[in-house]
Amino acid sequence: MELSIIIVGWNVADLLSACLESILAHPPQAEYEIWVVDNASSDDTVKRVRGQFPQVKLIANAQNTGFAAANNQAIELSQGKSILLLNPDTIVYERTLQSMLDFLESHPQAGAVGSIYFSPDGNLQKSCMPFPTVSRELWRLFHLDVLWSYGLYDMARWSRTEPREVETLQGASLMLRRSALMQAGLLDTDYFMYTEEVDLCYRLYKLGWKLYWLPESKITHYGGQSTRQVATRMFLNLYGSKILFFRKHYGEKKVRQYKRVLDFSSKIRLGILPVAAVLRPGQCEKYNEIHSNYAQLIKALPTL
Repeated sequence: MELSIIIVGWNVADLLSACLESILAHPPQAEYEIWVVDNASSDDTVKRVRGQFPQVKLIANAQNTGFAAANNQAIELSQGKSILLLNPDTIVYERTLQSMLDFLESHPQAGAVGSIYFSPDGNLQKSCMPFPTVSRELWRLFHLDVLWSYGLYDMARWSRTEPREVETLQGASLMLRRSALMQAGLLDTDYFMYTEEVDLCYRLYKLGWKLYWLPESKITHYGGQSTRQVATRMFLNLYGSKILFFRKHYGEKKVRQYKRVLDFSSKIRLGILPVAAVLRPGQCEKYNEIHSNYAQLIKALPTL
């Protein structure tokens, strides 16, 4: 078995069906298998996969175990020499899968390779980034990358024809060499959602494996379709997972510094957002929601 494709979903039956149809329409040339792990969806995901995609190997969890744990369930049962972690809100194309397999085959130093992401309207999305540091997070939180790319990669300037070595690949379409994954260890289940792939990429990097962004491998990524169903909880979980990464890899001193950055930037936003809501009344509801999220983040910081 050359490739195991693993998709974890929660209440995104329509998008998952479209994703599976795109895989079956554009399969790799090599032998492959598809695993779907459903994290206790309340929609008809399980019924639909069983009825419409009998070739898919399905794990139906009785409770939401989180993204990392659900992926690990399928990884441990899968057989492929390469493992593709694929989000259910994605569409793959003719060369998406095969180009990644070919790249891993021809680049033995590569531990992982990721796709180029486009939104449904054709705009380029972030699909890789530098490792997070306190200074990069500060830069990003104040949107200073519009002046100089430091917190994020300036991907708009990158060649669309050449692979590029990067530090972190996002997990919506991330293919891993099984031998590299087994050396680094599976996804860390302390991360319920978010940053688990950053943690894995960091561990691969520390072991000497290289990670590449491969624009030949294209996906459409709708983005945030599961997480928007519990947006506030996921907002807090995003920053909680980043704090966990800092604690695990950089130590408590960096955690304290990062929390101060989050506290400061959140308070700045709490001051600006009411003014923005007055100036743009049509966005008032959106700004109020963001204001509430940052207020809750400040309150939660001491316990994260």
